[in-house]
Amino acid sequence: MSNATGRVSGSEGMLCPPPVLAYSRAMTEQLDDSALMLRYKDGDVAAFEVLYRRHKDSLYRYLFRLCINRDTAEDLYQEVWRKIIGSRERYRPTAKFTTFLYRVAHNSFIDHVRRSKRYSSSEIHDADKDESVVDQPDVAAEKQLFRRRLELALRELPDDQRDAFLLHEEAGFGLDTIALVTGVSRETVKSRLRYANSKLKTALTDPSQHYRASAEPGP
Repeated sequence: MSNATGRVSGSEGMLCPPPVLAYSRAMTEQLDDSALMLRYKDGDVAAFEVLYRRHKDSLYRYLFRLCINRDTAEDLYQEVWRKIIGSRERYRPTAKFTTFLYRVAHNSFIDHVRRSKRYSSSEIHDADKDESVVDQPDVAAEKQLFRRRLELALRELPDDQRDAFLLHEEAGFGLDTIALVTGVSRETVKSRLRYANSKLKTALTDPSQHYRASAEPGP
């Protein structure tokens, strides 16, 4: 049996149990998510690092836009990865790793809402900001304005509609996977997406939303 450090224990009758060998970096990068999680289960920390790099940005965007609050999103982001790390011994590849990851994230958010009942959404921050990419000032301003309008529109959606929309847009899930992650029927997911898309389209094409976004203070 492997412990958290990857050392083999309980191998009775073996004077020198074989160590758990990590794959080379190149080989690890090529493995799919489930294989990486199984490698991590056996003690290969490098495999987890690859998983983390693959999914950290999209997971944070999902949580940030779901919570519409930086502090809450960061707390939940840490909580989700702690749960993934803590579940490695029990992990079974019965579904795609991304389904597992976002189910944990979804449930963490639901638990947070139940704990707090109310949470602040008064601050708007740019979850997509990338300092390494420099646009022309007018292009950058237009992008920032659109993102701000999107954040405003998203926080007006009910939690369940916002969740379905973000699982579709940020995680790239189809109806069946969203239904699995959120624990509702496919038709319910379809309905939530339809309402969310309709409301967002209206909000993003409404001139008054342009004024509201322009008037909001920057991060």
